[in-house]
Amino acid sequence: MNGVLDAGKASRRVLIVAGEASADLHGANLVKAIRRLNPDVAFWGIGGKDMAKAGVRILIPSSDMAVVGLTEVLSRFQVIVHAANTMKSALKRLHPDLLILIDYPDFNLYLARIAKRFRVPVFYYISPQVWAWRQGRVRKIARRVDRMAVILPFEEGFYRQRGVKVDYVGHPLLDALESRCLDSGNGSQGFVPSQDDSNAYPVVGLLPGSRGEEIRKLLPVMIQAVEILKARYTGIRCLLPLAKTIERRFVETFIQKTPVDIEIRETDIYAALGASHIAMVTSGTATLDAAIMGVPTVVVYKVAPISYWLGRVLIRVPFIGLVNLVAGDRVVPELIQQDVIPQRLADEARLLLENERVRDRMIAQLNRVRTRLGKGGASERAAQIAIEMMT
Repeated sequence: MNGVLDAGKASRRVLIVAGEASADLHGANLVKAIRRLNPDVAFWGIGGKDMAKAGVRILIPSSDMAVVGLTEVLSRFQVIVHAANTMKSALKRLHPDLLILIDYPDFNLYLARIAKRFRVPVFYYISPQVWAWRQGRVRKIARRVDRMAVILPFEEGFYRQRGVKVDYVGHPLLDALESRCLDSGNGSQGFVPSQDDSNAYPVVGLLPGSRGEEIRKLLPVMIQAVEILKARYTGIRCLLPLAKTIERRFVETFIQKTPVDIEIRETDIYAALGASHIAMVTSGTATLDAAIMGVPTVVVYKVAPISYWLGRVLIRVPFIGLVNLVAGDRVVPELIQQDVIPQRLADEARLLLENERVRDRMIAQLNRVRTRLGKGGASERAAQIAIEMMT
C-alpha cells in the first residue's frame, strides 16, 4: 500500500471513487479536466479502465463492486467491506487534498464520514438519487459533504432547499458527444416498414446493463423478444454495445444459440445507438444515452423479488427510467418486474417500428429531454469546483 500511495512530486493528492461503469467514464473525464487545469494533481481510488487510462492509480476495480438491487448487495458484502477498509487506510496514510465521490451512495457516504474525521474536504459529483427514495440520507449529505455538483436540472433546487451547497453543472454524457452531429444517423430517422415488406432490415440496439445480474435477468428476455420480431422482419439484426465491466465471453453465452444476428460492439455505445432504429435498454444511465441520440426506446427493469418489494415501499417517484424522470412524463414505455416478458417487449418494439405517429412523437420528446440536460461542459465545470476546493 505504501508504494501504491507514493505521490512523487505531485503538488496535490486526490482520492476518487467511482463504483459503477458509467461513473468510471464520468470520473475519467473529470480527472482529465482537472489535470488540464493543474497537471500536478495525483489521483488514487476505485474505478475502471477509463479512470486507469486517465492516470488514476486503481486501488480497487469498480467491476468488483457493481451490484443492482437491495438484496444483491449481500453477495458482494465482503468485497465491499475490503474496499471500504482500503479507502479508509488510503485516507489516513495519504491525507489527500480532496475526496471526490461519484454516486454509489451508501458506500460513499460512509467514506465521507471517515474523510471528515481526517479533515479531508469532500466533493460529491453526480448526486445519489435520494430524491427518489430514502430522502433521509440528505441530512447525512448536508453534514458530511462540503460541495455537491448535480447533473439533472431538478436536483439543484432539491438539495439547496435542504441546506446542501450545490451547483448544477449539466450532464457529462453530453461531453462525449461534443464533436458529433446528434441529428444525423439512423437513430433519429423514421423507420416504417410496410405490413408485407419481407426485406425490411430493422436494427435493434440491445443494452442489457453493465452488471452481471442485470444481463442474466434481462438479456435473455430481449433476445426472445427479437426472435418474436424475426417472424415479421426476417432480416432483423441487433447491435449490443458491451459495457467495460462485462467480459465478452460472458455475453456470448447468451447469444450463441439464437437465430438472430447479434453483433457485439466493444467500442463506442453512441455508434451502436446511431445505427439502431429502436433500442431495448435496461433502466440506468444508458436510457439517457439513447435519449441523447434520439433513439426510440423501451426501458426494462427487473431485480430480485424482495428488492422490488422494498423498492415499492421506499421509492417516491412515479417512474423508473431516468428519461421519464427528466421529462416529468411518460416519454418511453417502462416494463417492470413481472411485465418483463418477451411478448410484451416485442409488442412495444413493434409499435415503435410501425406506428410513425408514435415514433415521431417519442423522438420529439427525447429531443426535449436532451435540451433539458444542458449543453455540455459538465466535466470542466466540476473540475473548476474541485480545483477551488483543493486550493
